[in-house]
Amino acid sequence: MAETVSHKGKVVQITPQVTTVLILQHAACGSCHAAGICGMAELSEKTVDVPTDPYIDYGVGDEVEVVLKASMGMKAVWLAYCIPLVVMLSVILGLIAAGMSEVSAGLIGLGAVAVYYLLLWLLRDKLKNEYVFIIK
Repeated sequence: MAETVSHKGKVVQITPQVTTVLILQHAACGSCHAAGICGMAELSEKTVDVPTDPYIDYGVGDEVEVVLKASMGMKAVWLAYCIPLVVMLSVILGLIAAGMSEVSAGLIGLGAVAVYYLLLWLLRDKLKNEYVFIIK
């Protein structure tokens, strides 16, 4: 399998569509090179919904390993941090170059980032389908 980010967890619920896994943060997350990518470093526990695989035998309470491609984590970093920064800087610098005051340009730049995050929120169902965890 390609480079992945994985976490051990415990199955807490199984439905025909989704298996819910509780992931507990381990002390090793602090030194993990991918801690910033997966977002688990700042949480003590997190639930993850994984599509139920009828061909894998696991039950509620079983220990499992949840895996996500590292490239998906990097895509999340771009969507959440890099693109909003580019949007804000582009709007602010463009408006200042057009002669607008710095305060007004800054406020409009923040508004542009708010609109970007609103757009991400509106597209959350589509994005949720792209970030699929698997149970290994």
